[in-house]
Amino acid sequence: MNDRLKALADAGVSIWLDDLSRARLSSGNLAGKIAQDSVSGVTTNPTIFAAALSQGADYAAQLRELGAVDVDTAIKQLCGTDVRDACDLFAEAYAASAGYDGRVSIEVAPTLANDTDATIAQAAELHALVGRPNVLIKIPATKPGLPAITATIAAGISVNVTLIFSEDRYREVMDAYLTGLEQAAAAGRDLSTIHSVASFFVSRVDAEVDSRLAALGRADLQSKTAIANALVAYGAFEDVFGSDRFTALQAKGANLQRPLWASTGTKSPDLPDTLYVTNLIADGVVNTMPEKTMDAFADHGELGTSIVGQAATGRAVLDEVTAAGVDLADVYQVLEDEGVEKFIVSWHELVASVEKAIACVN
Repeated sequence: MNDRLKALADAGVSIWLDDLSRARLSSGNLAGKIAQDSVSGVTTNPTIFAAALSQGADYAAQLRELGAVDVDTAIKQLCGTDVRDACDLFAEAYAASAGYDGRVSIEVAPTLANDTDATIAQAAELHALVGRPNVLIKIPATKPGLPAITATIAAGISVNVTLIFSEDRYREVMDAYLTGLEQAAAAGRDLSTIHSVASFFVSRVDAEVDSRLAALGRADLQSKTAIANALVAYGAFEDVFGSDRFTALQAKGANLQRPLWASTGTKSPDLPDTLYVTNLIADGVVNTMPEKTMDAFADHGELGTSIVGQAATGRAVLDEVTAAGVDLADVYQVLEDEGVEKFIVSWHELVASVEKAIACVN
């Protein structure tokens, strides 16, 4: 087992791999990462599945078995099978962590990001399709996504909330989760079976802000915003989950909605490649890493100091960035809009890949 990744896990950070494919499953690669790299979960998104399904040969046999189905059905079946098999691989981690780890995500179609009712319906459909207790349904933290999160949690379905960029939206996400738990409790559901993570994106913030700081001639502030933003977000987590509202739900069996650091691969070659791992250490958080970032940490990563209680430090940096002339509210909205659009583009690529694969086997 890699000592550096084990130390990270021992510090309380759940290491999840931000990638899934049939080849990774069938080759034993993912099983190896569980055994050797302390990997305790997997996240995926339309971009990842588009890349996996572009390798049509890995999925040809299942496509032949499916026969004459429409492309949407094929996508759900192919992705659902990968997620189900990964869930089975993580069953031991799921049981050992009382449901916090051993998790695998499957995302609602990004084309539904602004359709609350359709998101709710597809979340239930995907949950039933995978049929494993350790699946997480990914729902974007758009405004229309918030009531979908509440309804899905209220239905007893565990959720990975994705595309969170700001403290304000993160607080809305946590409220959506707690409201869902309150509704679930009122309906007599067992709250202990409901879990959630909140995926707070990191490196994309620096990429957007740094370009604006460069235009303002403030290179001295570059590459500081993303970590500061995450510190503020973690402070919001401490506030909400230390509240009387959550304490009352916890007494009924409710679980924490854990912060998940997403987009933790550095975008600039000038930055340390483990920057968004080393500096976001706290007991109970998740860091979902691209394989390249995980390998970098395994090779030379170091543990930073805990971010617990450091929200004021982060807020001071954000205040400096704002004073320099960066409109952070605009940054967050641009990143959310771009995030949804990028996933929609990947979704169309996924559709094209599956259409091509279907044509090849029929």
